[in-house]
Amino acid sequence: MITHLQDTVTLNNGVKMPGFGLGVYKVEDGDVTVESVKAALKNGYRSIDTASFYDNERGVGQGIKESGVPRDEIFVTSKVWNDEQGYENTLQAFEASLEKLGTDYLDLYLIHWPVKGKYKETWKAMEKLYEEGKVRAIGVSNFHIHHLQDLMAGSNVKPVINQVEYHPHLTQEKLRAFCEQENILLEAWSPLKKGRLLDDPVIAGLAEKYGKTSAQIILRWDVQNHVVTIPKSTHEHRIQENADIFDFALTDDEMEQISSLNKDERTGTNPDSFDE
Repeated sequence: MITHLQDTVTLNNGVKMPGFGLGVYKVEDGDVTVESVKAALKNGYRSIDTASFYDNERGVGQGIKESGVPRDEIFVTSKVWNDEQGYENTLQAFEASLEKLGTDYLDLYLIHWPVKGKYKETWKAMEKLYEEGKVRAIGVSNFHIHHLQDLMAGSNVKPVINQVEYHPHLTQEKLRAFCEQENILLEAWSPLKKGRLLDDPVIAGLAEKYGKTSAQIILRWDVQNHVVTIPKSTHEHRIQENADIFDFALTDDEMEQISSLNKDERTGTNPDSFDE
């Protein structure tokens, strides 16, 4: 379990990745993205998660450049979008992402959604990029167990990460257990369920006990569950606050109380029925 903001987790290929980072989903490109990235890096974050679909890779690249933090100290993740999938398309999409980010390599590249009939070809392209050293690690996002099994049955490289919707109302226990068994790390998107969990009485009660915010309680629960976490914020004080979770620990009983809030309830689409 990570014990401070720059602590790393080790991926199944030996690469080390910060266990906590900044997500920039739906952050407007330009100044807002640039300043969010700079604020995160200034406050000790070393992992930034973007995607071609977010349309803010240029802003992320500019923020990294203006931050003054050396590129090799920052872990940069991007993702290939659904209409970019397939072998040749993925190779082109990767180069486009590099150009926008202003970097000559990625630390982690993910398949954004398991597009039926395409994700295996997409993975072959990602394996090529990995073998060529253009990306340090490759993984997936929004994959169910059956998608992972199908992908791994015909691949040479195992995904290092599965980034999925994960929060106390969607604890994904079976998927977590499968990924743990396969040495694939789980990474949470929408860890705060878009703010819809902040008034929950169990979480609010724990926040009061520890003198923390409800968001900090949830993010601490993630960390103690060994789930890589990338909360989004565009406000510097919130970026600082989100990371201020390493000076307390939830008890096993409190962890269980939070986990028992599970309703198998998504804010996003089920990966078996998303609109490709």
